[in-house]
Amino acid sequence: MNPLSIKARTGLVLVMGFLLGSLVSVTHGVLADRERTAELPYEQARMLAEVLERVRQGYVEPIDDRELMEHAIRGLLSGLDDHSAFLDPEEFRQMQEGTSGRYGGLGLEVTQEDGVVTVIAPIADTPASRAGLKAGDRILSVDGDSLEGLSLNEAVRLMRGEPGSRIVLGILPQGETETRDVELVRERIQTRSVRHELLEPGIGYVNITHFRDQVGRQTREAIGTMTTENGGHLNGLILDMRNNPGGILRGAVEVADLFLEEGLIVSAEGRTRSARFTREASRGDIMLGAPIVVLVNRGSASASEIVAGALQDHDRAVVMGATSFGKGSVQTIMPLPDNSAMKLTTSRYMTPSGRAIEGQGVHPDLTVRDGEATPREDARQGEKAMSAWMRGMEPDSTAHGDDAELGEALRVLRGLNRSQLAEGR
Repeated sequence: MNPLSIKARTGLVLVMGFLLGSLVSVTHGVLADRERTAELPYEQARMLAEVLERVRQGYVEPIDDRELMEHAIRGLLSGLDDHSAFLDPEEFRQMQEGTSGRYGGLGLEVTQEDGVVTVIAPIADTPASRAGLKAGDRILSVDGDSLEGLSLNEAVRLMRGEPGSRIVLGILPQGETETRDVELVRERIQTRSVRHELLEPGIGYVNITHFRDQVGRQTREAIGTMTTENGGHLNGLILDMRNNPGGILRGAVEVADLFLEEGLIVSAEGRTRSARFTREASRGDIMLGAPIVVLVNRGSASASEIVAGALQDHDRAVVMGATSFGKGSVQTIMPLPDNSAMKLTTSRYMTPSGRAIEGQGVHPDLTVRDGEATPREDARQGEKAMSAWMRGMEPDSTAHGDDAELGEALRVLRGLNRSQLAEGR
C-alpha cells in the first residue's frame, strides 16, 4: 500500500477522533436530540486527511500538528457563514468578558460582511462612539496592518488591548470611497445596559444599549423608578434601541415580556430539535397599556430586533427610525475540551408573524427625514403612527439637543396619548 495512503488513513482517524471527541463533550443534549444524518462520505474524508498530511509533510516550514488542526477547524467553521467561528482559549475568554460587559477595548460591536470587518454599532460613551464611528463603517486596517484574510475573532483580538494604549483604525465610511485613519485610546469598557429619564411629566424614556445579563431586571427597575418620580402611572414610554447591537436572547425575551400580556415573542427555526424553539409572553404589562414608541436604526441588531419585531407584530408599539441591521441568526457557543470553543449558527429568528429578521431587518412604521414623516405602506401601525405624529404638538427641541428622532418620537407619543383620551381609555 502507498505510504501516503497509510498516512492519510491514519490522519483520517486522528481527524475524526478529534472532531468527534470534541463534539461529544459539547453537551449531551446536542447529541441526544441530534437527528439522523448521512455519514461523512469516505472519499471526502480521505481527501481531507490526505490534504492535512501533505501540508504536514511538505509545507515550506514545519507546522505543529495542533496548529494545523486548528487551521482546519477555523476554515471549516468560517466557510459556513459570517458568524460561525472557532474560538481559541484566549478568544473564548475575551468573548466571555464581552458578555459580562467588562473588557479593555474600543466599545465596538462588529461583524464580517463579505469578508470585511463591518461596524454594527458603537456602544454609547466609549472611544468608538466619541470618535464618530457609525453602523456600516468598514474597518480595513489596525495600526497600518490590513485585516484582509483575518477572521472576525482575529480582528477583534487586534482591536482589544490594555486600557490607555493607542490604536489607529483604517476606516472606510459607509457610502464613501476614501479611507481615513482614526486614532483611539482603549479604555476599560464597563457598560450599563439601561439608562432612563423622565422627558416630561408622565413620559418616560428608556435607552437600552446592549442586551447583557440583568437587562430585563434593569429595565423593570428603570420604569419603576420613573413611575415613582412621576407620582403615579406613566402615560407613555419611548424605548430607544438605536445602535444597540444585541446580546443574549434571554434579555430580549425578558424586555419584550414586560410590555406584552400574552402571545409569541420570538421563534427560531433550525435543523435540530434544540434549534427549533419558541418564547412566549407571561401575563402582565408593566405599562398597563400606555402607548410605546420604539426607536431603531441601522445599528439596531439581533436582540434589539427581536424586541422591536415582537412589539410591532402585537401592535403594542409604534416603531420609528430606520430599518434595522438584519442580524437574525442564533449562534450556539459550544465549549471544547481544551478551553477553546466553537460558535455555530444553529437557528434563524422569526418575529411572531413569521417574518425573518436575517438579512431583512425590522422596518419602521414611521420614518422621519428632514421633518417629513413617512409611514411604511404595508405597516399595520403606519396610518396610526402618521395620525399620531400629526396630532402631536411640536416637541421642545431644546430639551433634546440635536436628537431630532427623539423629538419626533415624543411628538408621536403625545399624539397617541391624545388618541387614547379621545377614545376614553
